[in-house]
Formats: sequence, structure tokens, C-alpha cells
Amino acid sequence: MKIIVTGSKGQLGRSIEELSSGYAELAFVFTDVEELDICDSSEVNHFFEKEVPSLVINCAAYTAVDKAEKEAVLADKINHQAVANLALACKKIGARLIHISTDYLFDGTKSSPYHEKDIVRPQSVYGISKLGGETAILHSRIPSIIIRTSWLYSAYGSNFVKTMLRLGKERNQLSVVSDQTGTPTYAGDLAKVILDISRQTALNEKHFVTGIYHYSNEGVASWFDFAKAIFEFQQEMICQVNPIDSTAYPTPAIRPAYSVLNKSKIKTTFAVGIPYWRDSLKLCLIKISKDENE
Repeated sequence: MKIIVTGSKGQLGRSIEELSSGYAELAFVFTDVEELDICDSSEVNHFFEKEVPSLVINCAAYTAVDKAEKEAVLADKINHQAVANLALACKKIGARLIHISTDYLFDGTKSSPYHEKDIVRPQSVYGISKLGGETAILHSRIPSIIIRTSWLYSAYGSNFVKTMLRLGKERNQLSVVSDQTGTPTYAGDLAKVILDISRQTALNEKHFVTGIYHYSNEGVASWFDFAKAIFEFQQEMICQVNPIDSTAYPTPAIRPAYSVLNKSKIKTTFAVGIPYWRDSLKLCLIKISKDENE
């Protein structure tokens, strides 16, 4: 089964490419903006007609959450309009689509994990743009799987873990928000779930069960908890982490105060096993250290 992966230079795209050699049933075409500008509908249509994929995995996204508040047009272009381009191109050739969305669709006022059917009420330009992408897919009525995830990190690119490690080398103490609660998600774990679903689909198309799903690692944490764990596991790096309220660290974009995701649906539908967030963090830190020493 041929699969086009967009956004292949991002955290998730690179994680999928790293694991892809273990999936012999699948043939991949990895693309980023240089190979395929998904904002250009004619280019997308031409590329899909040439490659004729059975499945498209969209990892491309505008993810600069605070910057999006001043770049609403660009965020919408990438997270909404480009997704509509992909959905319509998939429809023309009969391809399926796996799309990655976000916990920022929720307003964060719940105190229990969010289900897929909970009301979405994004509070930021980024969240609104991602909701636009979801809506475009649903309106296209193509066979699709939308996976909402949270607090994504990896050994690649820019993310919270990489930022903490960099700041930990520069400072002996840091202040981190402790009143925003969610779950860190290792991109390698999400990549494996996407690849497993893709393989199940290659073996039997009935295994591609259209719908919206939630996926993050197991457990609950604040950003403060996340930062403390990073330095706990990096024992050679001495950095004190102090908790602060989000009011003491104002940002242009409003973040959900609570965005823990209920993952029962994806576990049941695809027989997914989900690692605990601290265990996956350890693996990621080992990988980062290994990559730095090579």
C-alpha cells in the first residue's frame, strides 16, 4: 500500500520515517513543502494523480501557537485550507486520510478527560485553525481518521523537552507553569500507532474505522511536572524548577487549563497499547543524548 506522508521534516513526520522500515507492507512517499506545497490545490491534485496513494498521513501543520495570534491568515492557510486541499484530492482518487489534530480545540474547563464527542470551543487562533481543518475533512466525507493529541515532543525539532534541556544548561533554576494540566505525548509513540493502523488497513480495509480519536501517553501532568521529570532523568544537569501560575507567565494565546484526553475509543477500536508518559520521556531523553554524542 502506497502512503504519502506530508510534513515529513516535522517531529511526527520524522518519527514516522524513522520507524517506517519496520513496516514492509507499506510503501512511503515522504514529502515536505519542498516536494509538495499542500497550500497549492493544483499542485496537490497533480501530485496525488501522479503517485496515486491509497492513504495520506498529514503531519504538516502550523504549530507556533503564540505567533499564530498575529498570523491568523497563515495559520488558517496551513491548518485549514491546505487540509481541505488534501481532503478533496483524496476524494478524487479514492484515498483515505489520517490527519493529526490537537487538544487546543477544547476550552479546558472540564475536570475529567475529554471524550471525542465533547463540545469543541477553541480559545486561540491556532485552535480555531485546527478546528477548521477537522471540519473540512468531515465535510468532504472521505474515509478519514482524525487523531487529536497533546503536548507533542521528540528528539527532533523544537519542543518543550528540547527547550528545557537548552535552558537547563544556561540557568540553575527555572519557573514553569503548574496550573495547566494535560499529558505529554512522545511523537515516537504516536507514530507507531499511526503506522500500526496503516498496516492493519493494508491487510484489511475494514480495519480503517473512520472517526475522530484521542491519543496521548497515559497519565496526567502539569508543565511543571513535565519539567521536573526532565531534570530528574537528566541527573547530570542540576536545575531547580519552581512552580508558577499561568497569570505570572502571560502568553499571547490562551491555553486550555485542563486538556487531558480520554483514549478509550482508540484503545478499543485499534487494540492500541499506550505507554505511560514518564516511561516514554526516559526513552526520548536517551535518544537525544545518543544523537548528541554521535
